[in-house]
Amino acid sequence: MLLGEIARIRTGLVLSRKKAEVDLEVKAEYPLISLKNIQEDGMFTDDPIEIFKSKEVIDDEFFTREGDVLVRLSYPNTAVFIGKEQEGLLIPSYFANIEIHDASVMPGYVAWYLNTEKVKADLLKFQTGTNIPSTNKKILEQLSIPELDRHKQEMITRLQQLYRKEKSLYRRLMQEKEKLYKAVAYSIAGMK
Repeated sequence: MLLGEIARIRTGLVLSRKKAEVDLEVKAEYPLISLKNIQEDGMFTDDPIEIFKSKEVIDDEFFTREGDVLVRLSYPNTAVFIGKEQEGLLIPSYFANIEIHDASVMPGYVAWYLNTEKVKADLLKFQTGTNIPSTNKKILEQLSIPELDRHKQEMITRLQQLYRKEKSLYRRLMQEKEKLYKAVAYSIAGMK
């Protein structure tokens, strides 16, 4: 099945068209998802979300919704699943928003599949542009998504969630170990 057959794909907002240049022009402020908020493996970072000052009220179609999948349009074409915590973020034009409308396909499975090495290599082949090569909506629509029964999709999605949780816990453990190491070394050296 083709991604364009099971999902609605839209590119994000061209920010320069709506950006307020001076504070007097600001009509609304929105939390903005950026490249620094997403890791190459499809996880969200702990980096703070930027605030975008707009000279106009922006349509709802340019904001994340739970269950959507965002894909970075330039290499490494990272896909992220939007959970409850990431709802309501403004989507800039360097992302495509994928809204799955086929009930037999789980968004988490699609996000996982889009992050596979095979898909990333395929997208790299079809990149266009000279300065900043990128993928477009038409290329995404033509991606073939393997059909799996719902049970297998759920297994992949749960496995992915477990992997991300473990990775996040491991990262926090390493940060705590770093603090402990420094505290002990400073204590031994008589430093504060």
